[in-house]
Amino acid sequence: MEGTLWGFTEGQIAQFGLTFGVGAFILYMLFIVFNLARESKAGRFGTFVLFMVLSFGMLGFLAKNLIQWILGI
Repeated sequence: MEGTLWGFTEGQIAQFGLTFGVGAFILYMLFIVFNLARESKAGRFGTFVLFMVLSFGMLGFLAKNLIQWILGI
């Protein structure tokens, strides 16, 4: 079993980290944005703007995964 770690290849470990690790990090960042909106008393519109602007990059990551899944890459 050369080139493996606990029976997993490097590519499998990287895919697992990318899928679940970055997904967990995105959820944590959403919590941070929510906490920021709550502590700053941003109101309904301010909270919407914070989530829209600060979460825009996460949308690109999720869209990339969705497109890859649809195309079967």
